[in-house]
Amino acid sequence: CLPANQERFADGKLVTVQFHPSAQVVMTAGHDRSVSLFQVKNFNLHYVDGIRNPKIQSIYLESFPIYKACFSVDGEQVIATGTHHKMFFVYDMMSGSIVPIQRVRGVEERFLRNFEISPDGSFMLLTGTSGYFHLLSMKTKELIGSIKVNGRCAASAFTPDSSKIYSYSKEGEVFVWDVRSRKCLHKFEDEGSLEGKCIAVSKNNQYVACGSSSGVVNLYTTDVCLKESHPKPVKAIMNLVTSATCVTFNPTTEILAVASRETDEAVKLV
Repeated sequence: CLPANQERFADGKLVTVQFHPSAQVVMTAGHDRSVSLFQVKNFNLHYVDGIRNPKIQSIYLESFPIYKACFSVDGEQVIATGTHHKMFFVYDMMSGSIVPIQRVRGVEERFLRNFEISPDGSFMLLTGTSGYFHLLSMKTKELIGSIKVNGRCAASAFTPDSSKIYSYSKEGEVFVWDVRSRKCLHKFEDEGSLEGKCIAVSKNNQYVACGSSSGVVNLYTTDVCLKESHPKPVKAIMNLVTSATCVTFNPTTEILAVASRETDEAVKLV
C-alpha cells in the first residue's frame, strides 16, 4: 500500500492517525498545526499502480501544535487538543465549522492535552493535573463532574458499555469509577509498576492491560481486577525495553498492540 497521507505529508511529527468510525477516511494530525483527512481507496494486491488516497481537506489551527485529535463516535466531529493550551477545538465535519472551546467552566487547568471519548459517545474525559480527571458532556462540552486519584494522573480508559472508568496513576495504582455517581468502586495495584503510563480495556470487557515506564505490560482479567487489590496478571509482556506509551486491543480481543514512542519500530503485536 502507498502511504495513506501521500498527498500531503506532515511538516512536523504526527501525533494522531485514526480511521473514521464508518467512512473510508483516515485522519492525520500533528505538530505542524494541521488536521488532514484522506479518502482510503480499496486496493487490489495485484494492481497497485496509480492508486491514490486523495486528500479530502486539511484544517490549519494557527499557533496550535496538536497534542491529540480524535473522531467523535458518530464520526461527525473531530476534537483536537494542543501541546500547551487550556483551550481545545471542535471541527464539525457536517458544517465545516471550527469551534474553539476557550475554557470549560469549573476546569482550572494550565494545559488540556490528553482525553478519552466514551464508547457510547456521551462523555469526554480530560486528564488533568494533581490527580484530577474531568468528565465533560460530549453534546455541550460542559463539565459534569471531576474525579480525583491519589497521586498524579497517567491515563484512563472507559469500559465498553461506558458505565465505568479505569484511571491509572503514575504511582502504579488503578482506580475503577462508576460514571453515573463518580464514586470509586475499587482500587488495585499494577504489579511491579514503578510508573504508570497507559491503560486499555478490551472491547469484550474481558481484559485490562496496563503499561509502565519499565516497558512491562501487565494483562489482567477484569473480574480479578474488580475483586482483588493485588491481582496477579494472566501475562506479563516483556517485549518492550523502553517505556510502554501505548496499549490497545483489536476489536475482536484477539490481538493486543503494545508500543513505545521512545525508540524506533518498538511496536509488538501479542
